[in-house]
Amino acid sequence: MNSAYFWTIVVYLIFLVGIGAIRSRGVERQEDFSVAGRQLGTFVLFGTMLATWIGTGSIFGNAGKVYEVGIAAWILPLGALVGIGALSFLAARARRFEAITVQDILETRYNKWARILGVIALVMTAVTIVSYQYRAAAAVINLTMPSLDFRLAVIIVAAFIIVYTALAGMFSVAYTDVAMGVTMIVGLLITLPYLWSTAGGYQGIAASLPPDHLKLIGPIGWVQALGYILPPGLLVLGDANMYQRFFSAQTEGKARAATLWLLVGVAYMEWMIILTAWVASALEWRGGELAQPGRVIAYVARDHLPVWLGALVMTTIMAIIMSTAISYLLVPATALIRDIYQRFINPQASEKRLVWLLRATVVALGAVAYVISTYSDKFLEVALRAYTIYGTGVTPSLVAAFIWPRATAAGAVASIVTGIATTLIWEFGGLGAQTGIDPVIPAIILSVLALVLISLFGSSQKDGRSSN
Repeated sequence: MNSAYFWTIVVYLIFLVGIGAIRSRGVERQEDFSVAGRQLGTFVLFGTMLATWIGTGSIFGNAGKVYEVGIAAWILPLGALVGIGALSFLAARARRFEAITVQDILETRYNKWARILGVIALVMTAVTIVSYQYRAAAAVINLTMPSLDFRLAVIIVAAFIIVYTALAGMFSVAYTDVAMGVTMIVGLLITLPYLWSTAGGYQGIAASLPPDHLKLIGPIGWVQALGYILPPGLLVLGDANMYQRFFSAQTEGKARAATLWLLVGVAYMEWMIILTAWVASALEWRGGELAQPGRVIAYVARDHLPVWLGALVMTTIMAIIMSTAISYLLVPATALIRDIYQRFINPQASEKRLVWLLRATVVALGAVAYVISTYSDKFLEVALRAYTIYGTGVTPSLVAAFIWPRATAAGAVASIVTGIATTLIWEFGGLGAQTGIDPVIPAIILSVLALVLISLFGSSQKDGRSSN
């Protein structure tokens, strides 16, 4: 049974590589590799944004939280949904910039230091996210083929993700993301009713789980809830992956329409995953002592589903993980070449040279992500820290670039530095453990204050000089 799951996944991945190899023939310019030649329509955009956003944090991190607290984990996607709703108002404006990276917008609106700091925050965040996607994908491989050493599985997964991303960049990622998105939607739609019946419906679930796991409100305190809700909400508002897809759209209208579809798609996927994990928890409760609670959906696929459906679920999980890893590897590579090499080192670089440098950078960052992957398998915690670094560092200044004309370069730079520094100090200085307050709360407050106060101070000084 396990080998059937394994070979289904292998065939699926070979199919993806084939698409990537075919699409790679059309990559001749930086715009082809990074923003798909700005050729994407509404539903391809929707598919690639959905596949990018739904990742390990959802399928393992949120599932693990469901196993811990029960159905009250339904609140976890709220931040992302609010963020996507707000993002729909920015999508058309972002496409209007004709940019390739978020940092293009930061420098156009502020200065070169905002661009450089944006790159630093993006690379730190994206490479960290890629690292735990490696571990998550390897965990799935390990479940389907236990005889394969986990460390070797991580290497195999990392090699696949790196090669696939380097082949054709956004040109192939966008179209295979559509296939992955369909796999996700159909996989969960078929699986949940089957598991619900297997668990004995609500009565069977209630008999298996502790009473607290049936409560919609209560098990997660409001301070803890903010720590879960704010990071993804802030990340999606400034997520370079989303903006890179806006830049790939054929028109401004298609960018906005795709974002509205994304709101529906993320709501469906996130809550279907949480509900599936809740039912799976009843089937795999084991006294609440499951060794790897984040893998509860994968365990159920292995232990309680017929082979054909179990293979579909395992492939769905792999699609969720792989699509996110590929996208988050592409974006920092684009940023380093576009925002550092082309902007400051070699502005006259040929298109052919830029494409090959993009591929080489994908390989280098993928290797760095592999090294990071050896340190932690706490998917949700690592995800939230990565989200916080970017969400509190870059998002306030990026959003202000669209909606607040009085935001200044000094305020933006101060905001980015403050958000990143506060997150790191709060986390590694032990303040989070001492106070019980997640780093995202002080980091976003201080980041926004720095942006607003320094911008207003600079504006008032300029007004004063003008009046004199």
